[in-house]
Amino acid sequence: MTTVPQSQDPPHHGINDGSGEACESHSYAIVDEKGKAVSRDESLTEILISKGVKEANFISAVVSLGEATSHIAVILQNYVDHSYAGTQNSSGDDQLHLDIDCDNAVFRAIREAGVFAIAASEETPEEVDVSPKTTKVDGPSFSLGFDPLDGSSIIDANFSVGSIFGIWPGKGLLGRTGREQVASVVSLYGPRTTLIIALPSKSRDGDGQSDI
Repeated sequence: MTTVPQSQDPPHHGINDGSGEACESHSYAIVDEKGKAVSRDESLTEILISKGVKEANFISAVVSLGEATSHIAVILQNYVDHSYAGTQNSSGDDQLHLDIDCDNAVFRAIREAGVFAIAASEETPEEVDVSPKTTKVDGPSFSLGFDPLDGSSIIDANFSVGSIFGIWPGKGLLGRTGREQVASVVSLYGPRTTLIIALPSKSRDGDGQSDI
């Protein structure tokens, strides 16, 4: 039985706290320069509206996952250190520094969206309050469960990896079922970054808006 060496890295590496703190060594700020972030937001918003999505907060929630995906894609393109963080996640897998930085990229994006109440992930297994601290959410709020980087253990083999997200209405994740989800999202990172969004009918047509 091998022992994972103890890490000398800052406290935000390891079992994560959901702060969304960016790793200064692997910045994704470049993708947000010169209005690029605005352009991505507008494009995904238009796609969701064209598919019958009407609720503004729900659109913001999904768009924030698009932002998280773009940030993770940049991290993967520039991350050359695939070393272990010296900790294990809730599934018992040895964590890479890469896992932690991708986790923080998601937490940062959803905190900035201002429409989520609770979030938890494979790297941050306990529910974290991500609701805005200075303003009250006007309209519905959501909870997010996610795996920021599924397949990170095979990253050195250059296989495709991805992110998995589930959005639930309201506050709280424990005891929720898949049928309660208002959206599920999968991001696939490869030669092209692909965002796949599954929306139940209640999230798309006018009659179901009260369910969100």
